[in-house]
This record gives sequence, structure tokens and C-alpha cells, in this order.
Amino acid sequence: MKMFQQRIKLRERRRGFHLITEEVLKALPQIREIRTGIFQVFIQHTSASLTINENADPTVRQDFEMYFNKSVRENDPDYVHDYEGADDMPAHLKASILGTSVLIPVNEGRLALGVWQGIYLCEHRNRGGERNLVITAWGN
Repeated sequence: MKMFQQRIKLRERRRGFHLITEEVLKALPQIREIRTGIFQVFIQHTSASLTINENADPTVRQDFEMYFNKSVRENDPDYVHDYEGADDMPAHLKASILGTSVLIPVNEGRLALGVWQGIYLCEHRNRGGERNLVITAWGN
């Protein structure tokens, strides 16, 4: 079995849902050596998350942002954890809902994503800063 791992730092992005599939693939070109395996992307933060969804129409990403902002509102007076601003606790909740990692099968050296699927960085803070990822691939 082969195993490869790379840590990368993503540049700061504005709040929203951003396609990062190509950045992630560029960071771990050794995936081409795996015929059958698994590819994991893990984010080392509690106020941003990862998910897989539509990679073609940017309005899907806009609707994701709208939905999560409506579902997890800022300035809720019941929040206790608000030391870093109105977007602080909502960002943690959104990240917990979506999750910190994605797993994708590898087939013949390529991610086995569907035609319209891409990896999103879900930035839930107004100023989240750079984001650290750990990318791991393993298989035969």
C-alpha cells in the first residue's frame, strides 16, 4: 500500500463557499500513483469547513451561503461565545454541521468525483484568515 500526505495553507478568502478542488489536487500529485484508494482532505480549523457539491454553477455556492446565514443567524442574544464578534459562534456551528473533512475514492489515479462535484472550502468568518489543510491519499 502507498500512502502520501501533504499540508497546505490556503490563502485568505472572503466569507462564502469556494471551490478548492484544483488547489488540493496540485498539492498531492502522487495521487496518480494510486489505482484504487482513498483521498482525504481535513481542515485544521473550527470556524471553516469542507463539503462536496456542485462545481459548475456559482449560484449554488451563493445559495449555500444564503441558506446557512438564514439557518444559523448572527447576533443571537442566547450565544455566550461571542468574544471574536457576531460571526464567531455561528461560524463554529456551521462548521460542525458541515464537518472538517471529506473522503473521496481514488480510481486509476484520479478522484472518483461525479461530473458536477467539487470540493468546497466553506469560509464562515468575515475575516477567517489563511486556512490549513492536511491532505492524505492511500491505496494500491
